[in-house]
This record gives sequence, C-alpha cells and structure tokens, in this order.
Amino acid sequence: MILSWSAATARVRRLSLSLLSLSRLPLSDGDAGCCGRFLSSSSSSSNPYNYYLHRVANASNTTLGRFSTSRSLSSAASEVESAAYSGIETALDSVVKIFTVSSSPNYLLPWQNKPPRETWGSGFVIPGKRIITNAHVVADHTFVLVRKHGSPTKYRAHVVSVGHECDLAILVVDSQEFWAGMSFLELGDIPFLQEAIAVVGYPQGGDNISITKGVVSRVEPTQYAHGATQLMAIQIDAAINPGNSGGPALMGDKVVGVAFQNLTGSENIGYIIPVPVIKHFISGVEESGEYTGFCSLGLSCQPTENSQLRNHFGMLPEMTGVLVNKINPLSDAYRILKKDDIILAFDGVPVANDGTIPFRNRERITFDHLSSMKKPNETALIRVLRDGKENEFSITLRPLQQLVPVHQFDKLPTYYIFAGLIFVPLTQPYLHEYGEDWYNTSPRRLCERALRELPKNAGEQLVILSQVLMDDINAGYERLAELQVRKVNGIEIENLRHLYRLVEHHSGESIRFDLDDERVIVFDYRTAKIATSTILKRHRIPSVASTDLIDEQNSQEDLACPV
Repeated sequence: MILSWSAATARVRRLSLSLLSLSRLPLSDGDAGCCGRFLSSSSSSSNPYNYYLHRVANASNTTLGRFSTSRSLSSAASEVESAAYSGIETALDSVVKIFTVSSSPNYLLPWQNKPPRETWGSGFVIPGKRIITNAHVVADHTFVLVRKHGSPTKYRAHVVSVGHECDLAILVVDSQEFWAGMSFLELGDIPFLQEAIAVVGYPQGGDNISITKGVVSRVEPTQYAHGATQLMAIQIDAAINPGNSGGPALMGDKVVGVAFQNLTGSENIGYIIPVPVIKHFISGVEESGEYTGFCSLGLSCQPTENSQLRNHFGMLPEMTGVLVNKINPLSDAYRILKKDDIILAFDGVPVANDGTIPFRNRERITFDHLSSMKKPNETALIRVLRDGKENEFSITLRPLQQLVPVHQFDKLPTYYIFAGLIFVPLTQPYLHEYGEDWYNTSPRRLCERALRELPKNAGEQLVILSQVLMDDINAGYERLAELQVRKVNGIEIENLRHLYRLVEHHSGESIRFDLDDERVIVFDYRTAKIATSTILKRHRIPSVASTDLIDEQNSQEDLACPV
C-alpha cells in the first residue's frame, strides 16, 4: 500500500478518471463546439473515527431505520426516495451555471500562454453568500461569470480560494441583484450505502438545469484526477456527465457531496466529494484566510499480510499493522519514526494488516484518511512496534510538498534563459506537454524522478535544461537538452532561484554547468551575456527570466541600496 503522497500510483490511476466540466475551443469565425475536458459535521468527539462510530450507532434513527417491519419493501423504498429528493425545489434556487475563460501556461515555451478557451460547469450557494464549485472548473481562469436558474443574466464572479488537491473552489459575486431570491444550501452527512441521492447541475446536452437520480454505491479514499491526491470520495450510480462538475449531490434538503469526476469507459459510475472534505476545505479558508491543504504523515507503507513477514518483525498473533518503507524527510515523522517500524494504531484506532481501519457498518477505509482530515499542526498519537517493543509517539501533521509538483494551476511557470539554454524546474505539467501518454513518451529518467524521488530540503527543486535555442555560442550543446543541472561553477544548486543568482552574480571570465551523466557546458561569461540578448530578440522572448525571479532580485537590490 502506498499512501497519499506517493505519486506513482496517483499518476497511473489518474489516467482512467475524467473531470466533468465542459470546454469550448473558440474559432475565429464562431464556436468550435463542445467536448469533454479529460485529464486522463458535527459529532460528540473531534476524533474522526468516533464520528463514524457515532453515525453507525444512530443508523436506526435514519429514514430507513424508522420503517416498521410491517411495511412492504416497496413502500419503504418509495418513502426513502421521496425524502431524498424533497429538497430539489430548494436546489433550483441555489445551483448556478459557471462560465470560465481560462488560459493555461505553455511549459515548453514558459514565457507564453496557450490560446484562451471557454469552459463551463456548475456550482451552488452556501451561507455567507459564497459559491462552491470544483477547482478544475476555474483553474487558470482569467474571467468568470455565473448565471442562476431561470435568469438570462450573467454576473461577474471572483475566485477567492482554490484547493486543487481536493478539487474545490469558493467564488463570490459582488452584485446584490444576483443574490435576490437565492436559497442557501446546508451541508449534511456522509450517506450510507444504497441511500438515494439527486445530482443537480448543467451537464452536456442542453443549456438548462438537469437533475439525475441514483444511489450510493461505495465510500472510500479515491484518486482525485485534478489534484492527483488520494482523499475520501463517494461513488454513485447517477448519470453525471461533463458539465456536472461543481453541482451538488442532495439527500433531502442537505448537500452530501459535490460532483467532480467519473470513470472513463464506464456507464453510470460517478464520484462526488463528501462533506468531511468540503468542510475541511471551507474551515481552513475561514480560519486562516486561505487554503491550507491536507495533512499527511509522509509515509510509504507496506501491508503485513504475510505471516512470515509479521514473524520477522516480532508481531504477536493479536497484533496488526503496516510496515514503514519510506519517510518524507520534510515530515515531522522523519525525526521520530524509522524505517521498518510497524504502525499499529493511529489515535487509538487499530490499523489492519492491509492498512485499513473500521469505517461505519462493516466498511473499511485506508488509515491515511485520518491524517488527511487533521488540521495543519495538529498532532496524532501513533502506536509503533519497534524492535519487538511497543512505543507511542506524538507526531505533528502538516501538508507536505513533493519534490516534483504534481500540478501548477493558477501559477506562471518559472524559467531562466542564459546563452540560449532554457532552465526550468521539473514539474509534472512539464512532462504532460509530451502528450496524453506522457508516462511513456517523456524522458524516462525525468519521469522516474518525478514519480519516486523525495525532497531532502525545503524549497528543493530538480532543475533541468529543457531545450536549447540554437546560436553560434551554444552549437554542440543541443544534445544535452532534457538533462538535470547539478552544479554551477562547482556549487550544487538547490533550485532554479539559486542557479539564477549564481549565474547573474558571476564575476569570473568563464562559467561552467555540470549536468547528468557527467556532461559539462562552458561559456565565456561576457560573450554569453551579449549572445543572450541577441537570442531573446531573435525569438521575440520578452524577458531573460520569469517575473518571480526578476522581482526577487529587484527587491534584494532595493534592500541593499536604501535611499
């Protein structure tokens, strides 16, 4: 079992999931048509495990539990369905259609953006005059409009917070006219299996609002296609389609989830984001003013289902747990846990040999769900078997950054050009430029590093020579593209910002770059600086570096030279 921070499993599963917004690629003479956009509660305790037990204990008080045995099954089903869909009328005054103009960066030519495109999805309003939708509906947005049901008018909306890992976003509309007659939807609970729900939104096939019905099929951690993060999701059999993204899934008059993706190549297998994830996102924004992310222990663990493996590590017959294989050096667990520790329990919840924990009535989920529901800097009590002895450790949890970022939405790419050499940090969006089959078509070495390597220090990046803009000064170096840059003048580089400073502040006659495979690049520094200006003009490149690098250098110069 690989936990949530591991990217290898994430990227394989991501290929089979599709997001549910719609996109239109505008042509100069009109509309290019529609196509799917594919990318491959309160409780008596703060302990999430106790919350689920509380839900199970009170299951008899649900609509289904209140039916007497004398009623027929068909009558019971009819009443359940009627209760589940009772809030649809309210939803019609709450669900909006979202129109987005977005422009994604070109990671191969990082000073350029790709052509703008129009996309649309769904959203719904919650107390506080806020609109909830999916992050992928507004990713890389330049302009956002919303339209409420039954109105021909579109209103300007502003994105105030985005959580790409959980695929959620919050929008606001300044116009008071928009809010007239709107109803606010409340968040409910996690529905039980086979409970009826209704999905409301604006899917393909028409311009008006659409309502589809179905039941809950499964509840478990699932790969989120947009953010490549493993979080809890609810699988449903309602016919949700492209355009449903961001629309509410209702049970009665309560929201039990947000539609966000479906399973490519299947029929009526859709996924909704459950209430605990939605509340975690909203509460983080309310408490800190910005999206705070989802926490992780930073572990890669192996099941201990093999009896010989358990015996080797001194596990008694009554013990269950998982074996620690790797620990993220940036996590608090790195200084406390050790490789080959056995994780026995998380906050008192026993971990099974397959890495799962009890969840409601005879359901099970992976134990890293408990860490993902923690707030940043909260602690977890971890019981560990080490060298045959049980120990308990308190570990602080926080969101962890990967060495190679999985996504870079709403950000401009970072780059630096010197003597026609284009230096960029390695990111998965860069690898995605190699096409839908990027895992097989991108440079194998870079792909493996992107999926498997862990950072050793905060702020660390893998800097690569992405390509060479041909000129007399760099002739013969074009074959060195797509290699990682290791050193500048013998100094190991930490990230692209570090490389930029080393080159720009260089004072010697020549400058040397050391790359993978012991390859070396050497320039006469003064000649290379002159050639850089010529190359930029020839290729109509506006700047030698991205604005983040230039702005930082300017601010440092201002501090060094006070007025």
